[in-house]
Amino acid sequence: MLSAVLIILVVSQFISSDAVNCKGCVPLDSYSFDKVVSKFKAAVIKFDVAYPYGAKQDEFAKVSETSHQIPDLLIGEVGVKDYGEKENSDLAERYKVLKDDFPVVKLFVGGNSEPVTFTSPDFTADNIKKFIRKHSNIHIGLQGCLEPFDLLAIKFSKATDADAKKVILREAEDMWDKLTSRADQRAAETYVKTMRKTLEKGEEFIPSELKRVQNLAKGKISKEKKEEMEQRLNILQSFIHDEL
Repeated sequence: MLSAVLIILVVSQFISSDAVNCKGCVPLDSYSFDKVVSKFKAAVIKFDVAYPYGAKQDEFAKVSETSHQIPDLLIGEVGVKDYGEKENSDLAERYKVLKDDFPVVKLFVGGNSEPVTFTSPDFTADNIKKFIRKHSNIHIGLQGCLEPFDLLAIKFSKATDADAKKVILREAEDMWDKLTSRADQRAAETYVKTMRKTLEKGEEFIPSELKRVQNLAKGKISKEKKEEMEQRLNILQSFIHDEL
């Protein structure tokens, strides 16, 4: 049986390079769709015009570029034409995708009969990543997040007693001590401080802190400070599982 990676390479050979609209994104058509999507644990597919461009395409491209090292996740595009031979219009009809709604992003998860549709009004790379994390077992990092600490954040939020949370906190502190990058150290500090504050103030700390930082991010602050706030929000959301 062909591996998922080999299938992608084969498909790419038969599709014009003009159809590739973003790095790491696999163009799919009516003939290749089922064969390719079925080989992955999760597949994020954007239904759009044949040659998309603009801000939403740029955001989708960011997701594709940052997920290229996740072997279980496919990022693909279906270009739909409503003229000529109406290429891939059958796929759009099959998944109830209307031209007026383009772009439409759907997540196909292995074992599920129907895909989940991305419905957030804010079409950003981070929101698409949160959508993937929420509806699949695929970990895809948000800006400013560190995967090992994200996994600890999930364990921490699922732990049912303070002693278990303290063990996870200690593990995070030990990992923090071993980091050499200043940016990674700052991110790790946010994870650790969030755990410490949660142990001190209780489970209500994280949602209240999330709201506080969201309000700060909406204020009149510098671009650098806004980016810092957004990264802190992303880390806080690693502790919460009903993100969207």
